[in-house]
Amino acid sequence: MNIKVTVKQLGRKHPVLSEQNIEIAYEDSMISLENLLKLIVQQQVEEFNAKSFEFEDEDYTKIPTDNYLNILTDTGKVGFGSIYNLKKADVQKAQDNAIQAFEDGLFAVFYNNEQLESLNQTIDLNLQHTFTFIRLTFLAGSYW
Repeated sequence: MNIKVTVKQLGRKHPVLSEQNIEIAYEDSMISLENLLKLIVQQQVEEFNAKSFEFEDEDYTKIPTDNYLNILTDTGKVGFGSIYNLKKADVQKAQDNAIQAFEDGLFAVFYNNEQLESLNQTIDLNLQHTFTFIRLTFLAGSYW
């Protein structure tokens, strides 16, 4: 089944990841939020693990283009295309981390602008609304 996903961060005008279609291995129209999260994570891990790890004979600086640099700094993660960890991601660990992060309130999930608050909440995928994931950040500071 094909679902639409957008990823945002509070305080940003533009989404971190604009609307994308993700193909998940699910055929029914009704799904729980927990199952949906696990299927999305599974798809993302499989996509990550399918990327080839290329070794380079020469170590050189990869300079991103001007417009790409703005995107990198807006998301808070700047990288230059090198992969230093050749270890494949573990689907089960990634799914457990995603469920724990949702339970801990590290991100919120919306479906058609309605917040999904429980992992047991049932979602009707036939409506074909966009899922929005918002990464939540905690305020830092002191009392004095």
